[in-house]
Amino acid sequence: MDNSSIADQFSLLSKLMDIHGENTFKSKSYAATAFAIDRLPIAIVETPKEKIAAIKGIGESNAKKIIELIETGALSILSEIISRTPPGILEMLQIKGIGPKKIAVIWKEMEIESIGELLYACKENRLKLYKGFGEKTQQNVAESIEYFLNNQGHFLFAQIELIVPDIMEMIKNIFPSNKILITGAFVRQLETIEEIEFVIDETLEKIIHQFNLIQDFTFINSDDASVKYKSVAGFSVRLYCTEKKSLEEITFEHSCSAEFLDEINLRRQQQSVQSFKSETELFKQLQLYPIPPYLRENKKNVSANEDDIQQIIQPEHIKGIIHCHSDWSDGTHTIEKMATTAKDMGLEYLVISDHSKSAFYAGGLNEQRIKEQHLYIDTLNEKLSPFKIFKSIECDILNDGSLDYSNAVLSTFDLVIASVHSNLKMPEEKAMSRLLHAIENPYTTILGHMTGRLLLSRKGYPVDHKKIIDACAAHQVAIELNAHPSRLDIDWRHIEYALEKNVMISIDPDSHSTEGFTDTRYGVLVAQKALLKPSQNLSSFGLDQFQEYISSRRKTRTS
Repeated sequence: MDNSSIADQFSLLSKLMDIHGENTFKSKSYAATAFAIDRLPIAIVETPKEKIAAIKGIGESNAKKIIELIETGALSILSEIISRTPPGILEMLQIKGIGPKKIAVIWKEMEIESIGELLYACKENRLKLYKGFGEKTQQNVAESIEYFLNNQGHFLFAQIELIVPDIMEMIKNIFPSNKILITGAFVRQLETIEEIEFVIDETLEKIIHQFNLIQDFTFINSDDASVKYKSVAGFSVRLYCTEKKSLEEITFEHSCSAEFLDEINLRRQQQSVQSFKSETELFKQLQLYPIPPYLRENKKNVSANEDDIQQIIQPEHIKGIIHCHSDWSDGTHTIEKMATTAKDMGLEYLVISDHSKSAFYAGGLNEQRIKEQHLYIDTLNEKLSPFKIFKSIECDILNDGSLDYSNAVLSTFDLVIASVHSNLKMPEEKAMSRLLHAIENPYTTILGHMTGRLLLSRKGYPVDHKKIIDACAAHQVAIELNAHPSRLDIDWRHIEYALEKNVMISIDPDSHSTEGFTDTRYGVLVAQKALLKPSQNLSSFGLDQFQEYISSRRKTRTS
């Protein structure tokens, strides 16, 4: 049991106590314990039991509960309060915009116990009649519920990637003599995935017969060409048979978007290409360069040339880590630990971008701590040379679009990443005003996670991507492709326009620990879909080239 899962248990306990209107002091104490555990640099299970109580934010009483959880895998006080809570109320905790106190009103005063009922109440305009809600809150809750329901059964690419090898191995064990290929959204490297799709060179009847014997999978539905199962873990698997088409044909069809496939089929018809033994043969017959599955999104890519495809960015093209947080703000590790880890990985530099002072909840740095951090980085750079740590900040874009520090303070950084972290529920007009103002600041080097989205959780505020990109082009501001698998923001679908405008992309992990460095790979995988080249990505620059870029940007501040 890791720190995150233990912290989640205490956080849930705190929220449920608030919903039930129980002891506020205890509720706050459980929340504080959750926060303390989540920030620990080592696994709490490895901490001697007698020392747990001494950890700041925990105390004697909660230490006993932590030990109970570690030893038994359960927390009796949490189990008891869950038993008194309708399942629908627990589900409401996953809906953005309604915290425990509002859920308490929904349950106790409105007598609503499910998300479906709550959505209906919103549509009936009943929610706004209660104190603390109002029409805007009602609209936001309805939108959040609809978004939540629409994304049930969807998973992040990074989640699915972990289980695909095991599923493939299981299918091979079931069908040891059959040819099996993976297809669908996974091979297209889509950000979120609803089904893991495989093609088995077998009849549908035999596939269904064999899979029905597996206890961990439940039959959902079937048609004349495939069958769908759902695992106990919640993900879905679709299996295609080869009774009507060849294995190669089916695999290819389901590794393309509808638009791409329509264009291919039109060309096949025009050139009388009936069958093929492999994808390579199909493209050869159509006199096209083989297009990898991740580029099969729009019909324009059907004619992508060899040079463009050969030059597409790869994970190994990342030369430095831009945008990461240390224990100076809300990160887990020290700056030295992060730098030495990056150096050991063969990287050439690290850009420390702790939070700015308005992000008080994340330990944002005030002006005095900035000075102290910069002196500390100078010392580390002497020690770690030729590896270099760059001084940066993830600077909050405030409500009026200004940045969190004066220009005098901003001038002390090598580069500034400007991001929105507060008041995310903005109409497009407000969002655009904030972002455009921030982009115009001469010290903004990179625009961080442009829409603030969290995949499968939060849509992000609406923006006019082209206007933002145009502004970045005019002010020489790079645009971050936040590589955290829950963000992947800027959306790759808008990168093509950025490249047309010669705007640099910066694939950044936004890591809060050394483990997060490898998230850059997920940014690369979606950037590949936009034909991004290493020369167009800031974090692919070697140290000398990156240093030159920073120096050049610094000169534009005063020109």
